[in-house]
Amino acid sequence: MLTLPLLIFLGLPSATANGTNRIAILVATTSATLGFRSKKINPFPLSLYLGITALLGALIGARIAVDIDGLLFNKILAIIMIIVVVLMVFKPKYTTEQLVPKTSGKTLIWSMAAFFFIGIYGGFINAGIGFIMMLFLNYVNRMDLVRVNATKVSVALIYTTGALATFALSGNIEWKYGIALASGNAAGAYFASRYSVKKGEGIIKKVMMVMVIAMAIKLWFF
Repeated sequence: MLTLPLLIFLGLPSATANGTNRIAILVATTSATLGFRSKKINPFPLSLYLGITALLGALIGARIAVDIDGLLFNKILAIIMIIVVVLMVFKPKYTTEQLVPKTSGKTLIWSMAAFFFIGIYGGFINAGIGFIMMLFLNYVNRMDLVRVNATKVSVALIYTTGALATFALSGNIEWKYGIALASGNAAGAYFASRYSVKKGEGIIKKVMMVMVIAMAIKLWFF
């Protein structure tokens, strides 16, 4: 929610900013997936099934993002940013009691269908998609939050490769910006994670909400 509008404010066309942002997302999801695997949290094969259908959807969503008018995209992004801020304020309640995972049969089929549409959104704009995937995996697939997070990042890694390829083939990536952004994200995440452990997430959320609202206003009006 921060990096995509930032790239737009730096002067990149909306489609190029969207494509460039995918480099950082790919690096982050790869790192997170490897991190979960190092802790023996491997959501395979569910993540593969959901990732494949999300990938198909992401190819469609990314194509829409490439073709849509830049000003219209900016207004859609502004609206989504405000919606995500509201979700952050009224944080969704996740089920934490003892859960029996539902990852096969009809539940798997419905989940794959749902993740196709989630993939379309992820390919199109991606902002706030973590909320959607976490709620779905928790309530529908009845997975605990650790496995929810592991599945979420694995699925995002799979569909992001397709979205990134779509933007790259259409010439909508500034690789220097993307590599700089990915490097900055990696360094910032290291320091921010240590700070959040020390100070808690409250101050980080407040700062982020102010920044997101300010960026949404700028996207809409300027």
